[in-house]
Amino acid sequence: MEGAERHLEPAHDGVRGMIRSLLIANRGEIACRIIRTARAMGVRTVAVYSDADANALHVRQADEAVHIGPSPARESYLVGERIIAAAKTTGAEAIHPGYGFLSENADFAQAVIDAGLVWVGPKPASIRAMGLKDAAKKLMQEAGVPTTPGYLGEDQSPERLKAEADAIGYPVLIKAVAGGGGKGMRRVDAGEDFADALLSCQREAASSFGDDRVLLEKYILSPRHIEVQVFGDAHGNAVHLFERDCSLQRRHQKVIEEAPAPGMDPATRAAICAAAVKAARAVDYVGAGTIEFIADASAGLSADRIWFMEMNTRLQVEHPVTEEITGVDLVEWQLRVASGEPLPKRQEELSINGWAIEARLYAEDPAKGFLPSTGRLEHLALPDDARVETGIEAGDTISPFYDPMIAKLVTAAATRDAAIAGLARACREVECTPVRTNAWFLARLLDQPAFGSGDITTAFISDHLETLIAPPRPSDTLLEYAADDAVFDQTHLSDAYDLPQDFLVERFGFRLNAPSQRTVRLSVDGECRQVAVSDDALHDNSYRPSVIDGPRRIYFEDGAAFSVAPPRFDASATGGAADGAILSPMPGRVIAVEAAAGDSVTKGQKLLTLEAMKMEHSLVAPFDGTVAELNAATGGQVSEGALLARIERAEG
Repeated sequence: MEGAERHLEPAHDGVRGMIRSLLIANRGEIACRIIRTARAMGVRTVAVYSDADANALHVRQADEAVHIGPSPARESYLVGERIIAAAKTTGAEAIHPGYGFLSENADFAQAVIDAGLVWVGPKPASIRAMGLKDAAKKLMQEAGVPTTPGYLGEDQSPERLKAEADAIGYPVLIKAVAGGGGKGMRRVDAGEDFADALLSCQREAASSFGDDRVLLEKYILSPRHIEVQVFGDAHGNAVHLFERDCSLQRRHQKVIEEAPAPGMDPATRAAICAAAVKAARAVDYVGAGTIEFIADASAGLSADRIWFMEMNTRLQVEHPVTEEITGVDLVEWQLRVASGEPLPKRQEELSINGWAIEARLYAEDPAKGFLPSTGRLEHLALPDDARVETGIEAGDTISPFYDPMIAKLVTAAATRDAAIAGLARACREVECTPVRTNAWFLARLLDQPAFGSGDITTAFISDHLETLIAPPRPSDTLLEYAADDAVFDQTHLSDAYDLPQDFLVERFGFRLNAPSQRTVRLSVDGECRQVAVSDDALHDNSYRPSVIDGPRRIYFEDGAAFSVAPPRFDASATGGAADGAILSPMPGRVIAVEAAAGDSVTKGQKLLTLEAMKMEHSLVAPFDGTVAELNAATGGQVSEGALLARIERAEG
C-alpha cells in the first residue's frame, strides 16, 4: 500500500555483511511484510508454500518459492526438516520464522543453526527459558520482575490443582504451561466448575502444543493487557521500544492494539519498560521480543499493580503500531541483528511520536458467534488511507486450514482520538463479498464512547457484546437507492420484453403511474423489506453506497455487505434445513460427541464439539426434544452445511 512505510527510516547505509538471501518460514501477511523490508534492503527472498497456498500472494511476491507439503500446517509449515531443506536447495543463508508456526520452537531454531544457516530470532536457550510459562515465571521472580500470584508446581493431579485453585481464591485462570495465542486458557469463577474447565484446557493444550500441563494464576477482575517491545543484540545491548495496549480481546485473542497505552504516566512507563529490559537481559535475549504484563486497572495504571505474564520470543502481530510511533522498521532491525550488527539505536535515541492503533480484519461473522467464513474473495477492497498489512488479494481464497485473518489495518496520528477516528473510518471502507468479515464489528467497537475515553479492560468486548454483535442493518438511504435501482431494472425489463404492467405490481408492489410516494418490496439478505421511496429522494447524489451488480446486487455500507434482490429471485428466503437440524457451520473435525441417537436433550445442552480454524465450537440443542438422527463420530471430518444431528421437538 502506498504510504505504508511513511514513518520508517533506514537504520544504516549499505548492507555490508548483511544477509543476502532469506527464506521465510511462514505465510500470509507476515511473509509479505518481511518480503517488503528484505527487498528494500536488497535481500533476496524465498517463500515456502503448501498445496492450499500454491497461488498465495507471498508466493507471488517472493523471488523464489518452494512447495513443502499438503495443506494442513502439521504436514507443511510445521515440518522443520522440509523448510531447512528448502533453504539449502535455494541457497538461502538465513531463515526468518515470522510468528506462529515454528517461530518459538527452540528445537527448530537449533536445527537451523546446526544446518549452518542464520536464525533470525533469539537464541534457542532463550526460547526454551521463556517457552514454559511456569519456568519463565520462576526465572522472572529470580530476576526481580514482579509476577502474579499463582501455582507453578509439578504436581498436576486434578486434586492438587483444585486445592491450589481453592487456596488462591476464585476467579482463577488455568493456563497451558506451553500455551500461547489464547489457546489452552480457561477462566473459572467457582469451584464446582473447575474440573470441567481443567479437562477442556488440558485437551486443548495437548492438541495445540503436545503438552497438557497447566499452571494457575489469580484472575485479575479489572485487567489490562500491557506489553513492552524489547530488542537485544549479540553485543550485550538491550533496549525497549515502549509499550502497547492489547486489552481489547475476545476469547483471549487480540482484536485492537494501540501504542502507547492510554492512561500510562511517565513514572509507570519507566517502571514497566525497565522491568521488561530486565526480563530480556535475564535470558540473554537477542532479536525482537515482547514482555507481556497484566495490570490491575481498577484504580488506574500503577507500577505496583502490573505483573509479568509471559514473554513472546518472536515478532508480534501488532508490531506495526510500535513502528508507527517510533519510526523504526523492526524487521530491518531483526535482519541487522541476525547479521551480527549492534542495535541501530541506543535507548536515549528512541522516543514516542504520536499515537497508532491497529485492528485485525478477520474472515468471520460476528453476528453468528464469530464463525470463520471461508471461500473465494470475489470482491475485496481495502482502505487506501491506512497502513494495510495483508497477504490476500481479490480472487484469493480463505481456506479452513489457517488463521482467517485477511489484513491488519493501522492508522497513526498526532492524538489518540484522531488515530481512532481514522481507523474507524478505514474499517467502514472495507468491502468484501461473499466472504463475511468483522469490519463492521471493528468500526462499532472503535465508536464506543467508553473505548474513546480509555475506560477499557480485557472484558470490554464481552461487557458490550450484545451491542457490538447485533446484525448490521442497511440505512434507509441505502434501501432507497436499492429500491431505485430495482425500479430502473424492472422498468427496462418490462419494456424490453413487452411485459404487462402487472409484472411490476407483482414483483415490487407498485404501479408505474402511482403517486410520487412508492412502496418497493425487496429481499435484503433473505428478509423481505418494504421500502417507501419518493421521486424526490431518488438519485440523490449526496450519498451513494458502493455496489456490485449481479443477479443480486451487493451494497456495501459501514464495513458490511448487503445482498439485495427481488423476493422471487432470492433462494435464501426459503432455503435452509428443516426444524431441529444441527448443521456444521464450517468445515472441521468432530472432537467430541456428547449425545446418542434416542437421547432426550434440553435446550442449550451440548451435543457435539467441532474443531475448526484452531478453535473449538460447541453445537447445542435448539430446544427440548429427542435426538432423532446422529451423523457424527469423534474424529470424523465434516463439511460446511453437513447435517450432523436432528432434534425432534418434545411434545407439549
